Amino acid sequence: MSVRVYCGPTLGRYGFPDGHPFGPDRLEAFRQELARRGLNQQVELAAPVPCDRRELLRFHAADYVERVERQSVTGEGYLDYGDTPAFPGVLEAGLTVVGSVLDAGRAILARRCETAFIPIGGLHHARRDAAAGFCVFNDIGVLIEWLRAEHAVRRIAYVDIDAHHGDGVYYGFENDPDLVFADLHEDGRFLYPGTGGAEETGTGAAIGTKLNIPLPPGANDAAFHAVWPRVEEFVRAGQPEFVILQAGADSVAGDPLTHMRFTPAAHRHAALRLRALARECCQGRFVAMGGGGYDRANLAAAWCGVVEAMLA
Repeated sequence: MSVRVYCGPTLGRYGFPDGHPFGPDRLEAFRQELARRGLNQQVELAAPVPCDRRELLRFHAADYVERVERQSVTGEGYLDYGDTPAFPGVLEAGLTVVGSVLDAGRAILARRCETAFIPIGGLHHARRDAAAGFCVFNDIGVLIEWLRAEHAVRRIAYVDIDAHHGDGVYYGFENDPDLVFADLHEDGRFLYPGTGGAEETGTGAAIGTKLNIPLPPGANDAAFHAVWPRVEEFVRAGQPEFVILQAGADSVAGDPLTHMRFTPAAHRHAALRLRALARECCQGRFVAMGGGGYDRANLAAAWCGVVEAMLA
């Protein structure tokens, strides 16, 4: 079966203006590298798909969605404390990110493709009731809730290799024993959002179902490979029915906002191994999102590595 990649102008509109690090040019940087490597001829290119506003309510509070809707009209102010500005059409842009992720999940479950990659997705900081860290709606959280409500998929594994801790997903499912969470990130003592200590393993019935691995600034591929087997073992032990990867490229050396020093080979390896694990555990059900990454060459290379791994 095919590998599906979501690419199109409406997906690229999720990006902030006026020189913001998460600008609207990020998708085009990836698209050009995808074509340069000839990968666009090997995958199924899918048009972005907006979701119905009601889908957001699977994860997000209604009053928060209403606030985004109001500020999407005016394009004024911030949706958090200063990182995530509103812009005209931000609601529609967010709906397209979430809708494309849900469409990928639908296609995978229907066996219309085995894996899918959504480059502008993986908005892992958004909380149930608030925006945070460039993330308006948490497409990952919506996908998890949708998989459960619509398809009775309970055991879901979420792996995050973005330099920033996936706090919106962690705290959104902190007490959920069926969400297997594994996150490699720069130590929160040195980087936003300041969370994700090794002692954070879940709460209540979910204690032990969350794995946070903070890495020091400057952590390279050797550091990645030293801890990656723990991630695989943890995910496999969770016996997932669906696997999600957030492949943030801001963990690659040279990113302007972080201090990690992975190469794109780490992202390729993570995707390759999770693809194999998904085939072993859950009929190949595996989806990846691009996440962060603010050096355009880095994100293009890392995300194309993910696509190459899906094709391998």
